[in-house]
Amino acid sequence: MINCTDERNAQILIELLKKHGIRKVVASPGTTNACLVSSMQNDPFFEIYSAPEERSGAYMACGMAAETGEAVVLSCTGATASRNYMPALTEAYYRQLPILAVTSSRRNAYIGHNCDQVTDRTVLPNDIAKLSVQMPIVFDDVSEWNCTINANKAILELFHRGGGPAHINLETTYSKKTVTDIKPVRAIFRYDALDKLPDINAKSVCVFVGSHIQMSKKLQNAISDFCEKYNGIVLCDHTSNYRGKYRAFCNIVTGQYYWKSKIKNVDLILHIGNISSSDYGINAGEVWRINPDGEIRDTFRKLYKVFEMDELEFFEAYNKMREYKEDDSFLNLYKKEEGEILEKIPELPFSNIWVASVTAKELPDNSVLHLGIRNSLRSWNFFDTKESVRGYSNTGGFGIDGSISTIIGAALCNPDRLYYCVVGDLAFFYDMNALGNRHIPPNVRILVVNNGLGFEMKFPTSWGCSIANAIGVSENDYVCAAGHYSQPNLIKCYVEGLGFNYVRVNDKKEYLLNLKDITSAKIAEKPMIVELIVDSEDEDMALNLIGSIMVDDSNLAKVAIKKAIGKKGINAIKKMVRR
Repeated sequence: MINCTDERNAQILIELLKKHGIRKVVASPGTTNACLVSSMQNDPFFEIYSAPEERSGAYMACGMAAETGEAVVLSCTGATASRNYMPALTEAYYRQLPILAVTSSRRNAYIGHNCDQVTDRTVLPNDIAKLSVQMPIVFDDVSEWNCTINANKAILELFHRGGGPAHINLETTYSKKTVTDIKPVRAIFRYDALDKLPDINAKSVCVFVGSHIQMSKKLQNAISDFCEKYNGIVLCDHTSNYRGKYRAFCNIVTGQYYWKSKIKNVDLILHIGNISSSDYGINAGEVWRINPDGEIRDTFRKLYKVFEMDELEFFEAYNKMREYKEDDSFLNLYKKEEGEILEKIPELPFSNIWVASVTAKELPDNSVLHLGIRNSLRSWNFFDTKESVRGYSNTGGFGIDGSISTIIGAALCNPDRLYYCVVGDLAFFYDMNALGNRHIPPNVRILVVNNGLGFEMKFPTSWGCSIANAIGVSENDYVCAAGHYSQPNLIKCYVEGLGFNYVRVNDKKEYLLNLKDITSAKIAEKPMIVELIVDSEDEDMALNLIGSIMVDDSNLAKVAIKKAIGKKGINAIKKMVRR
């Protein structure tokens, strides 16, 4: 067994260098890099050369990299040692030589406090490294994940898009402790269209589609062909915009509190698209990301491979690699679970979720649905629309601002298509100035679900409500911003003054009476705003009901107790416990 430092960030770097086949190291003397260099010295994998002067050592690395085509690691200590790498790293930058400069240091918290031998290595000149990352001390799962990702990024950048130098700043605590058993470290590999692509041996595959622009028919067909050959399904919400046979609109299936869907265990996830509000709680063996940007985006902390290529290129390549077709067993499993749940949907109170349940399938053909962050997006993601309806949400920044402005901009581009926007009251008032824009077309219909506060921070299991209650204060006053914009005719007077058609709805009956007009395929002379007055308690009840449709045997007693004592009883018990 080989002795190695117990500093986990150094272990991560050493293990990843080995997995990526990087052997050559030019080490300069010092204390802050002693844990790293001593551990490498004790490992026969590495080929280490000593350079007492960093400037010369870095140029030695340039010669090695140019001669062999291999990546070379530099290691130096704190103080001004790293400054002496700059001339040679500049040379490496313009010659695209794969040199990984690892500068060891005390913790970055010491920067700027007149501490000896501490220099700021967080900002580099533009032309000495393609990428610069920090590997701080590891003290929990998140810091370990961060170090793992940063080390992989820096190593992969050495040969990325022509190659060149990269920089890692490695913190140390000068630990003298050693270990012989090193936990496995996850290596990430990048492929492009010219590489030999790895085989897929998974028995079940989920194509996870995050927020995505409208897909071409060719791409949708390629994804469907892939799922047919590899026993896959396509995990979707309204923002995914895949409409093929293997669409699994599965938030209502994977979002059950007291029952676990069998599709939650999968061998492989293929991740395409951008930020999604839906994670579906899938437990995957591996995740592969496919995107032309080639970036390491480890959304699920299971990323093993990145494919820097167009999505269509990826799926067509893998379709050619396999001739036979599977039996759609994974799709059939999902469809069976979905069917059972949809048959058991309970009577829901008047709420955003109820509105979605009676409206989603009634939206006109070829219309566009834009959903506000986050309660509206979550609520409508339980119910699918017609195949021709496209869905979007401002999930890029994931803030509540801009939904109305966004839908206005989209509607201006296609005056013959209907554009729907569903927002909460805070999101509406945040962006209400957009309604005064003189360009607003009549093909805009906005549903404002007015529950008088920010419901995302209100429901009992939310972080906002839970934190406020734990501290012993009401979540309504500040966390949920309740009580603002409380004048009953505020929206009505504002939008009617701007020339909108306005409808106010107070209950299910009134909404159903107006549903035909709301979902009419005919574009009216004026844009429409529908204000729905709902109670936050009903919103909470609807969310609990939709998540409690399926209950497994182990949770029957828990659900029965909750139903018996009710929400007020549960809250009373929580307050007693806090005392």
